[in-house]
Amino acid sequence: MDRPRDHARTYHLHRLAAALDTQGLQSTVKTTYPAALHIFTPGAAMLAESIDCTPGTDDSGRLRWYYRWSWGELLSAAAKIAEVLSSR
Repeated sequence: MDRPRDHARTYHLHRLAAALDTQGLQSTVKTTYPAALHIFTPGAAMLAESIDCTPGTDDSGRLRWYYRWSWGELLSAAAKIAEVLSSR
């Protein structure tokens, strides 16, 4: 396990959890390897999703962190997560 990357992954997931809180969603960061964020709509446990965070490089070769849905598709914003969970 790569400790610095795992620490960075958990950091980014906690930041996303804070942003989702402003959207009225509840979330829990699972810190066991690999770290993931479990998100759910209060009062509707069936409306839940897991998000992970993965390192990659941008077009300039710089390290970037990307959020991914449980099925692997990249996502970009807390508002998009709220939109998807509310439409289920």
